Amino acid sequence: MSTFLEKTIERAKKDKKTIVLPESMDRRTFEAAEKVLKEDIANIVIIGTPEEVEANSKGLDMSKATIINPFTYEKTEEYLNLFVELRKSKGVTYEEAKETVLSDYMYYACLMVKAGDADGVVSGACHSTANTLRPSLQIIKTKPGVKLVSAFFLMVVPNCEYGADGAFVFADSGLEQNPDPEKLAAIAACSAESFELLVQEEARVAMLSHSTKGSAKHADVDKVVEATRIVKEQHPELNVDGELQLDAAIVPSVGESKAPGSKVAGKANVLVFPDLDAGNIGYKLVQRLAKAEAYGPITQGIAMPINDLSRGCSADDIVGVIAITCVQAQAQK
Repeated sequence: MSTFLEKTIERAKKDKKTIVLPESMDRRTFEAAEKVLKEDIANIVIIGTPEEVEANSKGLDMSKATIINPFTYEKTEEYLNLFVELRKSKGVTYEEAKETVLSDYMYYACLMVKAGDADGVVSGACHSTANTLRPSLQIIKTKPGVKLVSAFFLMVVPNCEYGADGAFVFADSGLEQNPDPEKLAAIAACSAESFELLVQEEARVAMLSHSTKGSAKHADVDKVVEATRIVKEQHPELNVDGELQLDAAIVPSVGESKAPGSKVAGKANVLVFPDLDAGNIGYKLVQRLAKAEAYGPITQGIAMPINDLSRGCSADDIVGVIAITCVQAQAQK
């Protein structure tokens, strides 16, 4: 276990939160829940029928988990009425609400958080990102003042002298397909805040490109240059620079030679990729080739912490994301 994860788990334990796991159809949910409850990291709610729970938790100790059967739970009616109220502008009827919420436990989980009965949700081990985010955006909605919801991976690279002792935020590597300069600037600002909350060090944000400081000419480079200008203008307090190639961003000697005088070049710990292709490929390369821990996609910009998982995740990855979700929930106060 990395130092980052140990510290995050310790922080989660200090102010215990209630996290909902809606994927009772996946054994990894129960394996993760058992570990979280054994170590007293969080209170865990699992949504599922007795049959689903029994089929997928054989041999695991679920005695400390709160198991909610949405078909019989006393608060289900309250949640359905809340959903109708939230979606009345879309003309959602009670019958439609019932069908949606009882056939998709992610909706149920988000309604629990909205009603104040839980602090966050972790899902996505066996569902797509869209399945995780659609209910959260319909029910929890975006944070006040936030322009868009984006996603990042918290990467922890073993034996690495770069970043914050090998810890980085990679964004957006899970959600925003091809952000324009305004969106890229918003992703940078949110990612810096997320990094500082989770890693507890000052963020140094590199706006990545295949070009460093005008070494290449292309519309894709122009986009990153413009995004850098916007984020500097809107957040003068941030350490942010671009456009930077990856080596100029994280390797001190390369940063010094390619971008002399930059406060970020060679020292970046928040890497903002120009598009989702680059971000997604980048995090998977580092995860597989450098054997890095990859936690996420962690969402940012939603009013309450609702986090996605990679479908290739392990039970230990889920434990890590639950701990991160707890720390995010603690910061909600």
